Amino acid sequence: VQLQASGGGLVQAGDSLRLSCRVSARTFSSYNMAWFRQAPGKEREFVAAISGTGHIKKHSDSVKGRFTISRDNPKNTVYLQMTSLKSEDTAVYYCAADSSNWARSPFSSGNYGTRVDWGQGTQVTVSS
Repeated sequence: VQLQASGGGLVQAGDSLRLSCRVSARTFSSYNMAWFRQAPGKEREFVAAISGTGHIKKHSDSVKGRFTISRDNPKNTVYLQMTSLKSEDTAVYYCAADSSNWARSPFSSGNYGTRVDWGQGTQVTVSS
């Protein structure tokens, strides 16, 4: 599958931003989706994940209560709504897709494994 992320930009601390990731897949609903981020000099870290049906969501502790993952299956798109942004949220944000059953998906444990498809990333910069 191909993933195209968009929506990044330069914002101020406290602002909101919504990232989108459009996926080219015949059966988008069969893919678990996730957002990861990578700041300069740091490892890629899990942000949020959502099951194919959208019924199961998982958010990292660092973004819980501020970020929300959602999906629109008819539009083949997953979103990351980010509010109350902080300077430490500055990173390149990547969307990822995994076709495993949720229970077996690396996303369910906040990981990405080796068989995940990735988008190209979108830069989010939060100025304080």
